[in-house]
Amino acid sequence: MELPARTARLMFSAMTIDDLDDLAALLGDPGVMRHYPRPKTRYEAENWITWNQDLYERAGHGLWVIRSRATGEFLGDCGLTVQEIEGTTEIEIGYHVRADQQGRGYATEAAAACRDHARDVLAVRRLIAIIAPSNVPSRRVAEKIGLRHERDAFYDKTRQNVRVYATSFV
Repeated sequence: MELPARTARLMFSAMTIDDLDDLAALLGDPGVMRHYPRPKTRYEAENWITWNQDLYERAGHGLWVIRSRATGEFLGDCGLTVQEIEGTTEIEIGYHVRADQQGRGYATEAAAACRDHARDVLAVRRLIAIIAPSNVPSRRVAEKIGLRHERDAFYDKTRQNVRVYATSFV
């Protein structure tokens, strides 16, 4: 599996069980997960790693750990997952950044690298982001990387109304 290219400040790596403490803290943080039904437990964070490892094998992509190039510090995750929404299977770009590191442009920088990877390496033709309507920062990241609000939908996986942002590469 090829990883997204490094950016000016970030590098990507495949998730492993060695990332469990960092991912459990990230996904268990009520602030980070405020637009989800609830924060994830440590067990669910371990399943998150397993789910992504399975995606790496099956699809050649998933969410990757993002780290500071300067320090190696864990900052969050970002990448490409397979999602079904309203009966259609799509490639979604997703991102989570530690609460104490938000507002520094890391999500946008990582998402732009993953968008480019999807288009240039994986030959993805369409990319979406599934975003809670109240998640204004995430909507801004999607817009900054070229996705536009396409429609509102009901997302069975979280049982929530969401906004679908999308772009096509032609």
